[in-house]
Amino acid sequence: MSMPHETSLSPLDGRFDGPLHLFAVRAYYEDTDLSGVVYHANYLRWFERARSDMLRVLGIDQRAAIEAGQGAYAVADLTIRYLRPARLDDNVLIESRCTEARAASVRMHQRAYRADELLAEAWLRVGFVSPDGRPVRQPDTWRVIFSSILFPEDNA
Repeated sequence: MSMPHETSLSPLDGRFDGPLHLFAVRAYYEDTDLSGVVYHANYLRWFERARSDMLRVLGIDQRAAIEAGQGAYAVADLTIRYLRPARLDDNVLIESRCTEARAASVRMHQRAYRADELLAEAWLRVGFVSPDGRPVRQPDTWRVIFSSILFPEDNA
């Protein structure tokens, strides 16, 4: 029996709980090594997906900015700490918080949890860059949006 393609089916969005953005991922076979442990670089992918989702939920249209020639966000600094391994089929929750919003950059802190167990965390700064790669001011409305969800690092 052939089923029509469901055009309303889409990936699940994350959501905000106050200023904290929550995004769920699952550890698939492709994310793991031969022992079923998630490869370290895949946490970076999960964190990136969560940040992209956070911007979409906030109404920040990165694609439109790129297509209009305004610029895009690029990771400028990143520190990651691994505490425990995620494994095949684990459900992992990515928490993202904005800790600083400046004219051309945003600082964030992200954590990956399996239930209540902290697996990894990252501290990063993303800068807004022009199409030629030079730092430029991010759109003022975006900076205001980030300022509205600030979560000071000492409370993180």
